[in-house]
Amino acid sequence: MTVHELRRVDETRATPLFSDALMERAQRVAAVAARYAEEVDRDGRFPAESIAAAKAEGLMGVMAPRSLGGEGASLGEVADVCYTLGRACASTAMIYAMHQVKVACVIRHGMGATFHEAFIRRLVRDQLLVASSTTEGSGGGNVRSSEGPIERDGERISLVRDASVISYGVAADAVVTTARRDPEAAGSDQVLAVFMRDDYSLEPTLNWDTLGMRGTCSAGFTLRARGDAAQLLPVPYGVIHAQSMVPAAHILWSSAWAGVASSAVERARRYLRKAVRSGEGELPPSAPYFTRANASLKAMRALIATTLDRYEAIADDPAALSAIDFQSQISLLKVDASELAVQTVMSALRCCGLSGYRNDSDVSIGRHLRDLLSSPIMINNDRILANVAASALLGEVATSIRG
Repeated sequence: MTVHELRRVDETRATPLFSDALMERAQRVAAVAARYAEEVDRDGRFPAESIAAAKAEGLMGVMAPRSLGGEGASLGEVADVCYTLGRACASTAMIYAMHQVKVACVIRHGMGATFHEAFIRRLVRDQLLVASSTTEGSGGGNVRSSEGPIERDGERISLVRDASVISYGVAADAVVTTARRDPEAAGSDQVLAVFMRDDYSLEPTLNWDTLGMRGTCSAGFTLRARGDAAQLLPVPYGVIHAQSMVPAAHILWSSAWAGVASSAVERARRYLRKAVRSGEGELPPSAPYFTRANASLKAMRALIATTLDRYEAIADDPAALSAIDFQSQISLLKVDASELAVQTVMSALRCCGLSGYRNDSDVSIGRHLRDLLSSPIMINNDRILANVAASALLGEVATSIRG
């Protein structure tokens, strides 16, 4: 089952909420990703084959409206693509998720702007891969503060940014980056800019040799960019962050992590079935850990589905999207999903025992665990919990189950 299958189907619609054709395309890409996943992890290299397959299947611009050449896919449909890719290769799934987060921001907040509509048309036509630059210098994971300012010279703009992380930056065709509005602006007074590959240069500053998610190639760079003022999104980043960036990121990241976790659970099931066949029908002592893994995966998928339902119900209501209760819910999705993902894979590993611990076993879970250990520290959960705690003081404790 996928994230979509837990969602309530709107029976008033004439077409299914999730496109079978889109899923078939995603599964073809996942087959390519699975073929190269171990090599990508071992060599710490960009998953060029799977991203090329995603481009060949036309998956990069599926969320673009039909008026701009896209397919008008929903965030929920893209979440299912992330889930499917996560079952094959965590790095491929996370790259695709991060790409779609930026695409969602430009689509929602750039419509009506000539440059941004042209950018989306080109993205669909040429199947561009878009990177994200939101972490910077000493601020690290505080994406709501920027150091590098936009410098203006008439209608021309420039930016120099100490980008501590730009995932798959070298492989990207464009970058969407935060920046201070101008040299006099506060760090929290931010804009979002779109730069094409010819607009910027990347000077490496930090390597990416990590425990997991090795294929995302999330190195650090000095980003130097020049362009036109029209390349700035016409909406303050604070609005984009609340209405698009955080909801899309937390839903799509969580869906990718759920896919990785589901692959680990599938391997634990395979291990148990082999054990039963070889043990005259008896379950091994580690079988209860499969029950735990399966239960935590179901809880994770239900959490994502519930939050996705809530987001889609209020997606056209800016006030509701910015409200404290939704912002807390969408923020905690990332925290809870990341911790459930790690919990799920640890249970799957304990189910498989040494067979899961080995790297040369057909039920090896080492790569899954290493990849998912990144999830609680990717925008650190402690930072998110501290921010939510401050806003939660303004709310009330529920007085009923459905309250």
